[in-house]
Amino acid sequence: MELPNIPSLPLSITDQMGRRVAVPFPPQRIVSLVPSQTELLFDLGLGEKVVGVTKFCIHPAEARTKATVIGGTKNFDFEKIAALKPDLIIGNKEENYQAGIEQLAADYPVWLSDISNLSEALDMIRRVGFIAGAREKAAALAAEIEVSFAALKAPTADALVSAAYFIWRKPYMVAATGTFIDDLLLRAGFRNAFAGQTRYPEISAEQLAAAAPQRIMLSSEPYPFGEKHVAEFQAICPAAKIEIVDGELFSWYGSRLRKSAAYFSHLH
Repeated sequence: MELPNIPSLPLSITDQMGRRVAVPFPPQRIVSLVPSQTELLFDLGLGEKVVGVTKFCIHPAEARTKATVIGGTKNFDFEKIAALKPDLIIGNKEENYQAGIEQLAADYPVWLSDISNLSEALDMIRRVGFIAGAREKAAALAAEIEVSFAALKAPTADALVSAAYFIWRKPYMVAATGTFIDDLLLRAGFRNAFAGQTRYPEISAEQLAAAAPQRIMLSSEPYPFGEKHVAEFQAICPAAKIEIVDGELFSWYGSRLRKSAAYFSHLH
């Protein structure tokens, strides 16, 4: 049974940063500062409560028409947010900027996620569902995603295929250790060719050639890699298989994860 939409006393909760946040329970006016978490809220049936989203919140298609666009993930329009009178703002440590979050937290309840692996993503889904009044739907969604990943055949260490995952061009940038993408690469049966580095390092063509990955994955986001870029990388690593991959299925840590395991199975 879903929780009733009756305003109650503030609920004191802890976010994934370990911050204590007092949220009216259940919240009625939510601003989401992260695309994957916006999609999650809509998929949990909470779309009517979402009053503000970013310009990058492209899923579902109606998110930016039903809610007010309050800027980007790293440049908030504080006046627009104030006009919305939110009783909950949901953001993320990495995707949003600290100064903006601190300014919002001085006036509103701000709950932040901090995600670097699948376990933390599932925890976020369950927690957001609880906070927003859709606990059972969120628990079922997280369980569905967990089962789909458990069904992936885990390769042995020596069977892992080395891969470089590119998120940017000019300069070249890859996803390395400590990222959500790195965790999903491993679950998909790939060994990160840049596991010796952390986060999202810039690399040179010479470093890529030296790493000699078997696969080079060009993500569809945040840089819009396309087929026209394949030859550029093939010239650097002639022996590598180069492909454009769905960046949303590697980096969106909300309800879109329902599609990721099946995609990885096909990809591998």
